[in-house]
Amino acid sequence: MPMVGRPAPDFEMLSTKDLKTLKEKVRLSDYRGKWLVLFFYPLDFTFVCPTEITALSDRAQEFFDLGAEILGVSTDSVYSHRAWINTPRDQNGLGEIRFPLASDITKEVSRAYDVLVEEEGVALRGLFIIDPEGILRYQVVHDMNIGRSVDETLRVLEALQTGGLCPADWKPGQKTLSV
Repeated sequence: MPMVGRPAPDFEMLSTKDLKTLKEKVRLSDYRGKWLVLFFYPLDFTFVCPTEITALSDRAQEFFDLGAEILGVSTDSVYSHRAWINTPRDQNGLGEIRFPLASDITKEVSRAYDVLVEEEGVALRGLFIIDPEGILRYQVVHDMNIGRSVDETLRVLEALQTGGLCPADWKPGQKTLSV
């Protein structure tokens, strides 16, 4: 079970990094030295999921500018991911996105991050921020019907990067607490 302040569970999954071959794997170690926003979503070709993925993709540069990478994960196959990426947004697809999607078809990674709904074989909407040393710094899990906020994810990432004490409703540019 993942725990904030401890090493993030390791993973290795096929991904859409090479959309043609679908043979490129992603591993936690690939992100060493960078922040990682790792998020799980229930299924491809659904309703809430594309709103989150496209919102993150549209603002991906803001994460990249903060030294962070983004990785989306579901229990669907890389073939389903590719079909979804190749489907235009106006047809319930993703269109081109700016980060890879990984396939947790074995459900091992969803289970390791404690977001797997066993009886349905799908992941809840879990979001994890992992620091450059591989330590889990933030986790939040939403109900399948509720999309996550890109603004809040960016705010938390920037708060973590200050290394300071950030009060409630802290925003980037504000002072951290002095002790």
